[in-house]
Amino acid sequence: MNKQEKAVVTVVGKDTVGILAKVATQVANANGNIIEVTQSVMDEFFTMIMLVDVTALTCPIYELEQALKQTLPGMEIHVMHENIFNSMHSI
Repeated sequence: MNKQEKAVVTVVGKDTVGILAKVATQVANANGNIIEVTQSVMDEFFTMIMLVDVTALTCPIYELEQALKQTLPGMEIHVMHENIFNSMHSI
């Protein structure tokens, strides 16, 4: 059995209706599976961190990130493979 690969998706920006739905749709279109999500709206600002299983992704991670940025213009969006995320956050 192959090891599960994960990516961290972050979205920050002005709150509008349907942000989570649009992100989930793009992830599903790329054959990603959402493992966990946390979101918060503070005043008018939306923040979200999503953990996604990208083992069976049908496109490179950077293409998923580009699709998300096109779907949600004006939002700050990052998609980072767990290996890079772990390397950046280890001591």
